[in-house]
Amino acid sequence: MKGKLSPTLISLIPLAVLIVLLALCISIFGSDSILGASQVSLLLSSGVCILLGMTCFKTEWKAIRETVSTDIRNVTGAIMILFLIGAISGTWTMSGIVPTLIYYGVQIIHPKVFLLSACVICSIVSVMIGSSWTTIATIGVALLGIGQALGFSTALTAGAIISGAYFGDKISPLSDTTVMASSVNGVPLFQHIRYMFFTTVPSIVIALVIYLVLGLGSTGAGSSDISLYTETLGSKFHISLFLLVVPLITVWMIYKRFPAVAVLGISSVLAAVAACIAQPHILREIALQVLPSGGSEAKLLFTGTVRSFYDSVTLSTGVPEIDNLVSSRGMFGMLNTVYLIICAMCFGGCMKATGMIGRIAELLLPMAKNRTGIVSCTVLTGVFLNATVSDQYLSIIMDSDIYRELYRKKGFEMRLLSRTVEDSATVTSPLVPWGSCGMTQATILSVPTLVYAPFAFFCLISPLMSILIAAIGWKIVRHEPAAE
Repeated sequence: MKGKLSPTLISLIPLAVLIVLLALCISIFGSDSILGASQVSLLLSSGVCILLGMTCFKTEWKAIRETVSTDIRNVTGAIMILFLIGAISGTWTMSGIVPTLIYYGVQIIHPKVFLLSACVICSIVSVMIGSSWTTIATIGVALLGIGQALGFSTALTAGAIISGAYFGDKISPLSDTTVMASSVNGVPLFQHIRYMFFTTVPSIVIALVIYLVLGLGSTGAGSSDISLYTETLGSKFHISLFLLVVPLITVWMIYKRFPAVAVLGISSVLAAVAACIAQPHILREIALQVLPSGGSEAKLLFTGTVRSFYDSVTLSTGVPEIDNLVSSRGMFGMLNTVYLIICAMCFGGCMKATGMIGRIAELLLPMAKNRTGIVSCTVLTGVFLNATVSDQYLSIIMDSDIYRELYRKKGFEMRLLSRTVEDSATVTSPLVPWGSCGMTQATILSVPTLVYAPFAFFCLISPLMSILIAAIGWKIVRHEPAAE
């Protein structure tokens, strides 16, 4: 095989196998591919990678196993956060917090500027808390319901939510991806953030203009449709502004820089307490779904509260659209995403341990002859890494490692590399259906990745803007190239 195929072509085989298998699975199973078909595709591709790595590149099994183990171990924190996001999704819905936000939101936000408002609101929240995941799991879920009530497609609303959340995540000094991109490249944090403004601000402005135009051109929902939502939610839940104390406490904890696990856990418990006080009838309904013979009041409230944390729960309102809106997946609904993330880490770890990712990246290096070529290659590599290692943190680190020396030799500042890595690896991560970010957002919002991706305009524009700014040369300083 060595005589017939170059190492680079051999390295492309597992990726080609993965693309073919995923295409087949998505065409056959559609959005249900997350239930197992995508995971099987990743594992089979990992097997192909291991076989080629051990036979063609003489990679030892021990090295592959240790790399995969390390990658999986590195995402255990994200997995814990995923489960807590499932818990907060369930408790915030069953306590009436999300219904209350929807109830008042549809009456306050004008349909013509809803998409613009959704993006701006998520941007502000994400900048404040530094987490796109938390933003989408809390205010994003409520905005999705408001959009549905106002007559917008879930795909378009999800795109606006994700665009805003990732804009804020990208420029917030509290964001772990922002801190990582600056630190691994030796760039002071706020210098890195200020330099990102030259690509990030034009990208979000263009996205906001698109959302405004789409909003102004929409017919939206009529007053009768909005009344249907408010009346149905008002009759099913006890709607009260006092329920918003929980989100306010959550924002305060984030402002005080509590750990994400603590914020999500405490917020879930507070929401559960609020549910016992404000929505005991909802908890009884949830409990009776598994306890048809009933029980004491305390037993029913306890059962309903615990189920709102972990189980997939549906409520009957008499309106199918609203039934979908107030249903929740809980921690149980995150299992397929966790399963997918682990399988994705297996594939990424195998590709990394066998050196195949490095060989594929070398294909782009001949293009990196000038400023535009170097930035373009960095962007393409960041997108490619998201599609292969399926984790934005690994993509940021590996993209930086691949090009750091080249930037130095060509005389470019490290802040150009740190910005370009964020313009690609960070913002395109929610666009990969089998990636940790893509599947997480799809699970939280119940909108398949490939459905919302065409409308996540900020995430689509940012990589292109990075290349455009490089071609123009705006604020890009080049020193005397380092000696070869």
